[in-house]
Amino acid sequence: MQDYKIGMGERIKKKRRELHLTQEKVAERLGISVKHFSETERGISGLSVENLIKLSDLLHMSLDEMIKGTRPDMQTSWNILLEPISSLPTDKQNDLISLITTAIQLVK
Repeated sequence: MQDYKIGMGERIKKKRRELHLTQEKVAERLGISVKHFSETERGISGLSVENLIKLSDLLHMSLDEMIKGTRPDMQTSWNILLEPISSLPTDKQNDLISLITTAIQLVK
């Protein structure tokens, strides 16, 4: 269960820094100690549901994005694509993966 906390902590830290917020400021807004918040960012501690919701609002992140690293809208889009892709022959699936990989490299 610790793995999800580490990933979540990394995403929280990244977003907090993007918003130029200090750990102190976030901890104050959540009503927790800086130590607890620091441990949350390092994946050592977790937050209550209430504080997860507050943090989600503060960082302008969905709970899915913050906790699982996925955005519901993107997940839905991928799920819609999976069915027709999975019905393709394996060689066509591999061609599609190559095309997507190339497209990703082009937009980077």
